Amino acid sequence: MITTNKVVSTLDLNIIKKYLKNISVIDSNDIMAPRLLQSKSYLKILKIPYLIENTNISISSDITERILQSTHIFNNVVLTSKLRIIKAFHKLSIVVI
Repeated sequence: MITTNKVVSTLDLNIIKKYLKNISVIDSNDIMAPRLLQSKSYLKILKIPYLIENTNISISSDITERILQSTHIFNNVVLTSKLRIIKAFHKLSIVVI
């Protein structure tokens, strides 16, 4: 398994496959076709206040990301896409992230 924090292209996968096949200590029959991860995990956070406490400022994705980074249960969580903040209902003061 090879991990990276960069966007991978098919060309990158082919380069890795060629490199591994040329290493003498690895049996080329043991190398499977390179492929990208196929599963995704989603985290849905409910009932977050729409306005920051004691202010008139609405919550934003930047604020939410900072909160997630400072919370110990999210220490090993990596956000791979921008957070989506949706006001749950026009008359309610909560959001769904």
